Amino acid sequence: MQMHNKKRIELIIEKMAHKRACRVLEAAGMTGYTVLPAMAGYGGGNRWNRETDISASRDMVVIVSIGDEDKIAEAMLQISDILGDHIGVVSLSSVEVLRPDRF
Repeated sequence: MQMHNKKRIELIIEKMAHKRACRVLEAAGMTGYTVLPAMAGYGGGNRWNRETDISASRDMVVIVSIGDEDKIAEAMLQISDILGDHIGVVSLSSVEVLRPDRF
């Protein structure tokens, strides 16, 4: 079984900004992504919890996408602009995938 090197981008971002972030990934040529609800978290000295917070305006989501390094680098230029206005975290990592034609 041969594995292939790719990059993985993971964004934890306010729900209100996720559509914009997904459009950036698509425009950069990423062939797919998954958006998941974030249930709770801690950062910047504050705890939050989707079930106990009164306002849904602070809801967070996790966006995960895997692709070629050049496409992710292109997306990162605009993702950093999005994060300038919203709460969020971005991480990049190297991954190995079984079916590179899917990414």
